[in-house]
Amino acid sequence: MTIQFLGHASLLLTIDQIYILVDPFISGNPKASQIDLEAIKADYILLTHAHQDHILDAELIAKRTGATIVSNFEIVSHYQKMGLNGHPMNHGGSWKFDFGTVKYVNAIHTSSFPDGTYGGQPGGFIIKGEHKTIYIAGDTALTYDMKLIPLQYNLDVAILPIGDNFTMGVDDALIASDFLECDKILGYHFDTFGYIEIDHQKAIQTFFEKDKDLMLLAIGESIAL
Repeated sequence: MTIQFLGHASLLLTIDQIYILVDPFISGNPKASQIDLEAIKADYILLTHAHQDHILDAELIAKRTGATIVSNFEIVSHYQKMGLNGHPMNHGGSWKFDFGTVKYVNAIHTSSFPDGTYGGQPGGFIIKGEHKTIYIAGDTALTYDMKLIPLQYNLDVAILPIGDNFTMGVDDALIASDFLECDKILGYHFDTFGYIEIDHQKAIQTFFEKDKDLMLLAIGESIAL
C-alpha cells in the first residue's frame, strides 16, 4: 500500500494496483499546482463529506476515469443523478471492495455542497488492504468515538487533520493518537490557507516528545506501508 499526499486533504492510495483517490481538491489549491489533474488515476473516489475543499475535482475525475464514488448516501445520490458510478454507505457500515474492506465511521463536522444543498453527515474511512489498516479521519473534531476503533483494528497509520480552526489542531490530534492506540500519524488539512497554517517543526516536536511520529509530507510525496 502506498499513500501519496496531493495537498490539503487529498490523497491517492494504491492497493493491489488499484487507485483510490480521497477528497480531490487540486484545481482550487494553488499550493498543488505541480499536480497534473489530468494524469491522476482513479478506480475509486472516496469522499468524507460534501464541502468544496473535499469534492471540487470529484466530478471531473470520475467522468474521465469512470471511477466509483464511495461516500454517504446523500453524496453518492448527488453524483448518481449526474450519471456517475457510486457506492453509498453510512456510518458503521462496511463493504468488501476488490482492493480491500472499507468502513465508514463517525466524524464531527458539517457537510454541505457548495450551493448549500445538504451533504449528509460527515465521516471518515477505515481501509484494510494488502495486510495493512489505515484510518482516514476526514474533517473532524477530537471525538471519544475514536476509542472504539482499536477495539476492532490495529492501525498501521492514522491520517488526521491538524490545521485547527475548522478541525482538530495538533494538540487534539496527539490525544486522538492515544485514543486510536496508533503512534504513526500522517497529518493533513493544514497550510492550504491562512486559517490552518501551522508551525511544522513545533508540530513534529509535540509528537516526538511523546514518542510518536508525525509525518508531514510535501505535496506529491508518498509513503509505502
